[in-house]
Amino acid sequence: MDSREDEKRAAAEAAAGLVKDGMTLGLGTGSTVAHFLPALARRELSLTCVATSIATEQAARALGLIVEPFDFLESLDMAVDGADQIAPDSWLVKGGGGAHTREKVVASAADRFVVIVSTDKLVEKLRPPVPLEILTFGARATVRRLSELGPVEQRDAPPTPDGNLLFDYLGPVEDPAALSGELDEVPGLVGHGLFPSYIVDEILVGLPEGGVRRGPF
Repeated sequence: MDSREDEKRAAAEAAAGLVKDGMTLGLGTGSTVAHFLPALARRELSLTCVATSIATEQAARALGLIVEPFDFLESLDMAVDGADQIAPDSWLVKGGGGAHTREKVVASAADRFVVIVSTDKLVEKLRPPVPLEILTFGARATVRRLSELGPVEQRDAPPTPDGNLLFDYLGPVEDPAALSGELDEVPGLVGHGLFPSYIVDEILVGLPEGGVRRGPF
């Protein structure tokens, strides 16, 4: 059995234990969240959930969780999501599943953003690819502008949850804050997968023996 799955499960179960009855809860997307959903459902709490992807929404509903559109809530009590990379300063790369724009909206709206990962997601320095969600309208012009920052490549993947195009930035990530700012200035870029450390409240890293390491570190 892949030990990473045990690590993901340990982190997911620890996060499920943080959820309290009556909460509004943001549900992320990905393989670690796939362990979080059944752990959460087993607690049989009264929750109102918001999902960042259709896959997460369907999986949550199948487990009996109440999922509502994120249309009328102004904030969330907590959001739980995975990450593709976590740097020592708690900057993240997210979006391997293409839902990073929604994930960033949900994480930013939450009073407490909890990141759950296996040990292989901890890196000494963030590296490409950095996922990009690009508006279909004017996409070529947007890609041309993004290419001035570094190589950009369209991903062979379905559209994002909101019907936009999915690309990856393949250039260097020397200064995540600076690169994030430069990406944010490009019209037509709906969202990128660099998540700043200031929105991360807690990191739960599952360990091979079943324990959990808690950060920021």
